[in-house]
Amino acid sequence: MNRKNALAAGVAAALALGSVTMVATQSTAAGPRPTAAAGTSVAQPGAGFRAMTADARSEAIRTAGRNAAATARELGLGPDERLVAKDVLIDADGSRHVRYDRTYRGLTVIGGDLVVHLTEGGTITGSNLAHQGAIRIAGTTPKLTADDASAKAVKHAKHVKKAKAGSKDSTLVVYAVGKIPVLAYRSTVTGEGETGPTSREAVIVDATTGAALDQYELHQNVTGTGNGVTVGQVSIETTQTAGGYTLTDPAHGGTIVYDSYNSPQSNPRQNARPFSKTTNSWGNGTSSSRESAAVDASYGLAKTWDYYKNSFNRSGIRNNGSGAPAYVHVDTGLLNAFYDDDCFCMFFGDGSSQNSNTPVTTLDVAAHEMSHGVTAATANLTYSGESGGLNEATSDIFGTMVEFSAGNTGDPGDYYIGEKLNMSGGYMRRMDNPAADGNSLSCWTSGAGSVDVHYSSGIGNHFFYLAAEGTGTKTIGGRSHTGTTCNNDTFSGIGKDKAAAVWYRALSTYMTSTTNYAGARTATLQAAADLYGSNSQERYLVSKAWAAVSVGTALPEPGTGTPTPSPTDPTPSPTTPPSGNALINGSFEQGTSGWTQSDSIITNSPLQAARDGSWYAWMMGYGADAIESLSQSNVAVPSTGTPKLTFWLKVSTQETGSIAYDTLKVNVNGTTLATYSNANASSGYVQKTVDLSAYKGQTVKLEFAGTEDTYLSTIFLLDGITIG
Repeated sequence: MNRKNALAAGVAAALALGSVTMVATQSTAAGPRPTAAAGTSVAQPGAGFRAMTADARSEAIRTAGRNAAATARELGLGPDERLVAKDVLIDADGSRHVRYDRTYRGLTVIGGDLVVHLTEGGTITGSNLAHQGAIRIAGTTPKLTADDASAKAVKHAKHVKKAKAGSKDSTLVVYAVGKIPVLAYRSTVTGEGETGPTSREAVIVDATTGAALDQYELHQNVTGTGNGVTVGQVSIETTQTAGGYTLTDPAHGGTIVYDSYNSPQSNPRQNARPFSKTTNSWGNGTSSSRESAAVDASYGLAKTWDYYKNSFNRSGIRNNGSGAPAYVHVDTGLLNAFYDDDCFCMFFGDGSSQNSNTPVTTLDVAAHEMSHGVTAATANLTYSGESGGLNEATSDIFGTMVEFSAGNTGDPGDYYIGEKLNMSGGYMRRMDNPAADGNSLSCWTSGAGSVDVHYSSGIGNHFFYLAAEGTGTKTIGGRSHTGTTCNNDTFSGIGKDKAAAVWYRALSTYMTSTTNYAGARTATLQAAADLYGSNSQERYLVSKAWAAVSVGTALPEPGTGTPTPSPTDPTPSPTTPPSGNALINGSFEQGTSGWTQSDSIITNSPLQAARDGSWYAWMMGYGADAIESLSQSNVAVPSTGTPKLTFWLKVSTQETGSIAYDTLKVNVNGTTLATYSNANASSGYVQKTVDLSAYKGQTVKLEFAGTEDTYLSTIFLLDGITIG
């Protein structure tokens, strides 16, 4: 891992010239870059991106690939790492955003993706890394064999029953989603699950211990619902052949719609063949014709392509002008639809008795699945934890936007998902009031990462609705919408088109595979600043929408320099200090709220344990020179009694003896009040107390500052911090 305190030397990849220039800049946060003028509110076209031809984009990616080695060196990555250029986006002002994947000694690095931001002249202004800096692991020789890993994965699988996996189903990787990278296996397990008898699940296991590191469904799907669509009489693009016509759309990347002929989910293309006929009239508007579902899919995918092209200058899922094939009539009684990035294709079932056997091909569902492909081609948000919720929310957001942009009178735009599915509840999810379905989350909580991604997506959906429409009751698309908040705040929205531009720019430019909800807030605020100005009303209202779903606090109101007054009688949220505690979020159960960290210190990683709850602060543990800082400003020390700082500390080390090699200091206003080291190693958490009498009645900055030397690692874990 790159030292989190270090400034990574910036690299200039003047892509057109293939030259390299260096400047000093932060590697972990976007530095100064041209933004819209403060207070302006005119959206830049295409979320700020230029349109590029397929040839120009391919050449930009090839040039980024030629500069990859120099970029890696200047970002401080290790000699065993390689960067693989994935995409290049160019702003209207010429600034470039280059997205890379990473390998380590030839192994795929899960969580190793990054984005480098450059000026038109090729000077780096910042970077966003899913895992900060260089990868360091002890070696690439696993203790477990692939057979061992597959057996462990079968035992750990929680999304499928009667799981099976062979040695060929496990691949050696580096897992860098947690704080410390580890050698691991990525195993594909097959069994009975929500998507049918051949559901697939990815299980990541430690290559040394066999412990489960992560697991998630491989089909990013619309689960537990049916998708019945009636798009009515519409125009669709087809291709004429010598014998008639096929459902091949030449205007949208050559997208082909196939009839799967009820091929099993394990091989949906087994019996598939393209739709063809002698006349150019397709379907009869009911499921009695196999063509009707194909018309819905073709129409939905074309409208989704048009939306991304017209709104963001994006040509197809991978922005390369190629359409992804779609298969309808998959399996029997399949109440599901899903996108598979491995085959770059989409699959749609025919529904089941639960939804009157309505084909799963509605407009918003087709757009939802195609948008999973866009996410895979950009931020590639991991399909578990909070990033998985963001992945699902992204598809709901753009599925909704496509529904609005299509202007189909039979399916007018609204913020309900799957409202044409013939479901008993009338819809699958609601963005204005996610919790109305009894499962989805409307407000962020510390347990959001443990909730099914289809339900934790409610946080992102709720944010988007509030950012677009604001609070209050409305009728949209003939349906009632209630813009309630988690903090009783009221405010107006910025409009759905602006909100979508902010989300798309954040997704494609700043988010990475490990982005969580706090990171999404940061990414969207930066995107809003890029598009509308750092002191714009749009950026301010984006922050208000996040605060309204319990993610962070609102920014100061533009032109006032002061935060917005708190709403009356707010419900408890992660931004409300605990009673009797002068600190905000001393338990870390509200994530990063209230704290400033030099890197991803606050975590709920299963690789270590919290003392209470699931969140804690993990400092150091690199076995190399490193410095870290975790701090909170404006902390009020009590003015009466004997004020004390109390916290729980666990120290684990590879060092031996009583000499302090690696240290953790407690600083107040820059003065060190206590020092702990590898010599304080303990088997569990130990409570520590620091006297704050000298600061009685003052407002101070509290900092935990870690330092590690070149040899052997020491881990400092913090939890339960209070002042009283």
